[in-house]
Amino acid sequence: MAGAKPEKQEGDEGAPPKKGKKKLVLMLLPLLLIGGGAAAFFAGLLPFGKKAEPLSAEAPPERENRQPVFVQMPEIVANLNTQGRRTAFIRLRSQVEVAGPSDAAALTAAMPRLVDLFTTYLREMRPEELRGSAGTHRLREELIARANIAAAPARVTDVLFTEIIVQ
Repeated sequence: MAGAKPEKQEGDEGAPPKKGKKKLVLMLLPLLLIGGGAAAFFAGLLPFGKKAEPLSAEAPPERENRQPVFVQMPEIVANLNTQGRRTAFIRLRSQVEVAGPSDAAALTAAMPRLVDLFTTYLREMRPEELRGSAGTHRLREELIARANIAAAPARVTDVLFTEIIVQ
């Protein structure tokens, strides 16, 4: 029996052809073509689409002044919301950053409304909400949102704190 050949089992009729690699290539090829086409389109390598007009040396394109403008806020002193008999106060000095000179003019015109919104918000804050860098960050985000409301359509990009004292 040592020389006997092992019996062939059912379904073992030789090695099946390797179709897995062909299927994988056929599935990945469209993805690669689409991805390459999208990359070429966004890189501007394709000949169709909106063509840029050549710039003439005589008339450079007008660019809006993109330098940020800082508007000084008046000092705000407000009492904080406390539960006990002891009162707490905040003194805030800040500057508001806007996108350009036209936004700075709109912000200056809306300054009374802005001071009112800032003061009203600060009066609702509790001293423990202002502790740490996380409290300062939340305060900045809330003041930016209120400044954008007060100075609309001007766009406020940041509120920079010059001084914050809580006592």
